[in-house]
Amino acid sequence: MDAYDKGSGARRGQDGPAGPDGSEGAADSTETGGSAGIAEAIGAAEPTEVIGSAEVTGSAGSSVAAEGAAQASGADGADGASEGAVATAPEEAGPAVEGAAAQPPAPRTGVAALSPRYQVGAVVALAVVAVAVCAHIGLVFLHVAPSNTLTKQHGSVVDEWVFPEFEQNWKLFAPNPLQQNVSVQVRAEVSTAGGEIRTTGWYDLSAEDGRAIDGNPLPSHTQQNELRRAWDFFVASHDSEDRPVGLRGALSETYLRRIALLRLDRHDAAGPGGVVERVQYRSRTTNVKPPPWSGEKVSDRPTLRELPWWSVAAETGGADAGRAGREGGAA
Repeated sequence: MDAYDKGSGARRGQDGPAGPDGSEGAADSTETGGSAGIAEAIGAAEPTEVIGSAEVTGSAGSSVAAEGAAQASGADGADGASEGAVATAPEEAGPAVEGAAAQPPAPRTGVAALSPRYQVGAVVALAVVAVAVCAHIGLVFLHVAPSNTLTKQHGSVVDEWVFPEFEQNWKLFAPNPLQQNVSVQVRAEVSTAGGEIRTTGWYDLSAEDGRAIDGNPLPSHTQQNELRRAWDFFVASHDSEDRPVGLRGALSETYLRRIALLRLDRHDAAGPGGVVERVQYRSRTTNVKPPPWSGEKVSDRPTLRELPWWSVAAETGGADAGRAGREGGAA
């Protein structure tokens, strides 16, 4: 009976678990299967587990399954190994899954954010600006550079671009800067409302500009440079007998006549009903005294330069026509 029971138990162990915990069946399986049972347990724990976008395969599941098979034999051990593999794999794959999570691309800025058509337009605009800047710098350089082949052949082109807005000179940085004070004055011949001709006194235009600049932290460009540059323009384009040299000489005279009319109008030099007929300029030049330690001797007597009378009929033609119209309307 004992042998039969044992044999029956052996047969039942092969078909299914004999006891409540299946220990006898696990023992028989170990005796009959040996390493095959362990291999089956490992094989059961090896199938691939897909978690999100990551796969857990290979050595992680095999090693955990091997530990489970070594600690407990039979089906319970295999189940424990499989649970260990499944529980452990997500922890190992967790950082990889988080790192591989899709991140929004960084927004494009600047020219890259524009459409291809606008990118081409931006590139063309930048190229045009760069060429214009290079051309301007080159022309200004030729203007201030010593005389050379380019300035001899294309000097007129350079002057047309530079004058009058971009004129450059080295007077401030010259070895011998200006050491004279030049005062520009003007007076006018006025025809009064009664038909008489009278001559005004001299108006010191340079002194007026000096008073406007003195104590002013932000003086205007007109107060600083209009009259000074106009007089320098005249002197450079006229000979010693005050005769114009070329077209620029005539242009400088027109410029001075217009400045005179504007300044005289501020002072109401013509008076009520009067009209300025002619203007006359003169300059008063005095030398700046040198410092005592220089030993240089200069004359302290002023030098006067008086220009001829200039008619301003071309500039005041509109005013005369307007006055004639008013008189005709009144009559």
